[in-house]
Amino acid sequence: MVIRFLTITCFIACIGITACAQVPARYDIVIDELLADPSPAIGLPNAEFIELKNISSAAYDLHGWKISNHSSAAIIKTNFILQPDSFLLICSSSAVAAYSTFGSTIGIPGFPSLDNNEDIISLQSPEGITIHAVAYDKSSYQNEIKSSGGWSLEMIDTKNPCNNYNNWKASADSRGGTPGKINSVDGINKDQQSPSLLRTYAADSTTIIAVFDEPLDSNSASLAANYLVDQGIGIPIAANAIRPLFNEVQLNFPAKLKAKTVYQLIVNNVTDCSGNGIGTKSTAKTGLPDVADTMDIVVNEILFNPQTTGYDYVELYNRSNKIIDMKQLYAANRTATGTINNTVQMSPLSLLFFPGEYFVITENSHSVNQNYLVKDPDKILELSSLPSLPDDHGNILLLNHLGNIVDALEYDHKWHFGLIDNEEGVALERIDYNQPTQKESNWTSASSTSGFGTPAYQNSQFKTSQQVQGGITINPKIFSPDNDGYEDYCFIQYQAPDPGYVANITIFDAAGRPVRYLANNAILGLSGNFRWDGLDDHQKKLPIGIYVILTEIFNLNGYTKKFKNVVTLGRRF
Repeated sequence: MVIRFLTITCFIACIGITACAQVPARYDIVIDELLADPSPAIGLPNAEFIELKNISSAAYDLHGWKISNHSSAAIIKTNFILQPDSFLLICSSSAVAAYSTFGSTIGIPGFPSLDNNEDIISLQSPEGITIHAVAYDKSSYQNEIKSSGGWSLEMIDTKNPCNNYNNWKASADSRGGTPGKINSVDGINKDQQSPSLLRTYAADSTTIIAVFDEPLDSNSASLAANYLVDQGIGIPIAANAIRPLFNEVQLNFPAKLKAKTVYQLIVNNVTDCSGNGIGTKSTAKTGLPDVADTMDIVVNEILFNPQTTGYDYVELYNRSNKIIDMKQLYAANRTATGTINNTVQMSPLSLLFFPGEYFVITENSHSVNQNYLVKDPDKILELSSLPSLPDDHGNILLLNHLGNIVDALEYDHKWHFGLIDNEEGVALERIDYNQPTQKESNWTSASSTSGFGTPAYQNSQFKTSQQVQGGITINPKIFSPDNDGYEDYCFIQYQAPDPGYVANITIFDAAGRPVRYLANNAILGLSGNFRWDGLDDHQKKLPIGIYVILTEIFNLNGYTKKFKNVVTLGRRF
């Protein structure tokens, strides 16, 4: 009854004041606090709420305004005049009584339920203008304990609402929030950061979406002349900033993008809503995505036995000439009966995977960044879950959106470097992405000098098959198997004259005694390599010195040829 009386009084007082009738502008009213996860309750009611604050000099009647999230919307059907520098709490109808003790409160039938982990909340005027929108997730709290529930998210500087991602943190009030009054974290937090172009994706052959790291000024963002795509595509015929966050811009072009072609989008003169001009990150790759086929994307590195406080990860490499949308890729396991299960989507949003690039999927990107050298953190994708990756042996499958297998790996911890005492935190790296995925000799431990993992960049043990002009080539001539990432292995590279050859490879010491039977009746491709790790047949270290590698190749037609090559095994002291 008290709230209704105040509402009617304000409405009568506002009659004849032109400010109430004027069309609101973006950011006149802001969402400055929200409680998305009220449980366990700290000192506030166990119910969600959104707080609005009028930061303009005009009063507005909120009748007909809309509150929305990603899945639903509700309209305010109460006449309420929100005066300058004042607050209004909005919640479900059932929570009005509980929150009315904190200040002016309106209950909305169909109040949008706020997701605990990630959501976008927007406020729209009756004229269809997006007045304010907030994107949040658990990182917005800047406090891992408070993000688990009971604490509200508060805006730091309500006079600078453009700074969407760096202007929020968990409430510092002992009750868990400050509904109906100035936020506990209130302070000056001016946005002085230039906007950056994060990435692009193609909606179709003539439409590109440019994604920025913060909300843009809609006027500068909607000028087509501020954008250019190379290779003859040119300037778009239209540019439109996308609601509600205005951090994406839709660009429409008269010319069509060609498949398997990587373009460059160049952005100029665009500003964020605080007036900061585009910075150095003003270009990004773009192109038309294609469907991933067999071995277009491969498993390139895998950490399945992390440190005690660490997390698994899987690195992918695009070895094709296609642009792949990560939204259309999935990871999964295969059961002993061949059934595919534990399927997870790589990205809920369109994210382009360009030729020659890497992506890493994990359940905790912070852990990967903390435990390994990550040269490009944007290539680490955090998923809510990964397929099961046991410490001893397991499998990982890559699927496209049609359910077809793109790559599959069944790994074993025995593939690690033979002299490693503790496998925890050591990633297994693919040596050559052009060799078969399931080839055991194509995998080894990441080097110690790389930190035992190279997520999102070239593997420490990477080596491509070199096409030899016939016969056998040894590389390097001197190797030191100490797992320092430099010449740890001796590679026996071959090129067979024709298909159908088989090889036997035996290694002898300087006295002529066989110390390692490296290959026995191994079926050869036209080219490839074998790898010697400096160990004998009992996986024991061999002494330094000169060794002879005897390679015999033959086929069913009776053709036989032998090759003798000399290699020096050395070690660091």
